[in-house]
Amino acid sequence: MAERQKPLEVQAPGIYEEAVVKVNRCAKVMKGGRRFSFSALVVVGDRHGSVGIGFGKAKEVPSAVEKGVKDARKNIAKVRLKESRTIEHEVTGRFGAARVRLIPAAPGTGIIAGATVRSVLELAGVRDILTRSMGSNNPVNLVKATLAGLQSVRTRRSAEALRGVEIT
Repeated sequence: MAERQKPLEVQAPGIYEEAVVKVNRCAKVMKGGRRFSFSALVVVGDRHGSVGIGFGKAKEVPSAVEKGVKDARKNIAKVRLKESRTIEHEVTGRFGAARVRLIPAAPGTGIIAGATVRSVLELAGVRDILTRSMGSNNPVNLVKATLAGLQSVRTRRSAEALRGVEIT
C-alpha cells in the first residue's frame, strides 16, 4: 500500500522525502519449505520539481526499501511545473500497457488521483491536477507512466522554439 504524505508540507529544495508505493513478497519453494524475498517500489522527491523512482529487491523488507531509495536517488528527474502547482498542458504518459492522463486543474482542486499516481505527483510538487489511469493497474508501470507524462510536459517557450512559430 502507498504511504500517504502530509499535503502541502513546505521544505527546502534538494531535501528528499521518500514514499514506499508497493512491497511485493515472492516465494521460492525449497527442500525445507518456502523461502521468501521482497521487492519494494519507492518514490523519492523534494516537492519542488525533482522526483525519482526506484525498485529494490532483498531477503528482508527494510533492505529492499533501502535499495529502492538508493536506486530512486540515482534516477532523479526534473519536472516543469506551472506556477509551482500544476502542469502546463494536458498530457498522456505511457509505459507498457499502462496509460496515465494528466490534466491541469484550477487552484484549490488538489490531487485527484489513485494512490500510486498520487505518490509521484505529491513528491514532484504538483498541488492541483486531475488524472485518469487506463490499461494496466500494475503499480510499477503506473509510476513509470506518470513520470513519463510529467517529463513530456513542454513550456510555451520551448514549444515555440521547437516549432519555430509564436503561439498565441
